[in-house]
Amino acid sequence: MLAWGLGAPIWAQDSAVSAPGAVVRGLDKVNGHTVDANIPSGGSAELFGLLVTLSECRYPADNPTGDAYAFLTIRDPDSGAVQFEGWMIASSPALSALDHSRYDIWVLRCSNS
Repeated sequence: MLAWGLGAPIWAQDSAVSAPGAVVRGLDKVNGHTVDANIPSGGSAELFGLLVTLSECRYPADNPTGDAYAFLTIRDPDSGAVQFEGWMIASSPALSALDHSRYDIWVLRCSNS
């Protein structure tokens, strides 16, 4: 039998460090255009007409360049409708992804600036 924590994913373990922000990438699937945004924790950025708000970004304490995961809320700024809310994992963006017909948004990494 495995002890709790040994088989748990990195985002479920306590060895994570919070970063002051995250780098997020947006993709327009129609024309292939991409844009990156450095978003501070608690801040927002508009990517292709969607408002992306970062609550927190974390990364493994023993590997600062390792896998980041961030809690994002993505809204339509006109209606305020939430398109996505939850944790996104940089190495597995499809695991918890924005479901939008034209745009993709995902976390690249945590940022320290």
